[in-house]
Amino acid sequence: MKALDRYLQRARIARALRHLQPRVRVIDIGAHQGELFTALGARLEQGFGIEPINATEIRGRNYVIRPGYFPDVAPDQPGSWDAITLLAVLEHISPDNQRTLAAACAMFLKPGGRVVITVPSPAVDHILWCLQKLRLIAGMSLEEHYGFKPADVPRIFDAPHFRLLRHSRFQFGLNHLFVFERTSSAAGVTAPESAVARET
Repeated sequence: MKALDRYLQRARIARALRHLQPRVRVIDIGAHQGELFTALGARLEQGFGIEPINATEIRGRNYVIRPGYFPDVAPDQPGSWDAITLLAVLEHISPDNQRTLAAACAMFLKPGGRVVITVPSPAVDHILWCLQKLRLIAGMSLEEHYGFKPADVPRIFDAPHFRLLRHSRFQFGLNHLFVFERTSSAAGVTAPESAVARET
């Protein structure tokens, strides 16, 4: 990661932290090296991260990050997590898999648990492409954005399993923050086919 990558990552994490309560148990999808867990510090009770670009497992004092993709790689305590974070991740999920991802999030969150999401505005793709050409950023995987639009997010995380708590823009409107709450109606959600086999 280059300096600008790290700046953008810190900005996303700073926004997410405002919506994570003390003593939080959080699943971080796209956890990288555990920067969110480090930023939470003493506020983190337990963290489980998933990162496809990591080759090996990373362990901290109260968290683990495993290589792979959610929900194929997931913790073994469905229905008990306070929050799931997807910071600059959802736009990399193919449209065919977005609803499966949302169902898995509902399955792992406890009632009242939150999904905290950041996604870029469409204009960001062009900006990032230019920055990549100038070698100011790296590793954005722009080819995986699938024409993603922030307006799609509420349709992915919709009723009856979720309700939207907050939608705001930051960084001059170039990024969007969404916070959803898992409703009690999600109690009957079952695991997607790919989420049945769990790693512990």
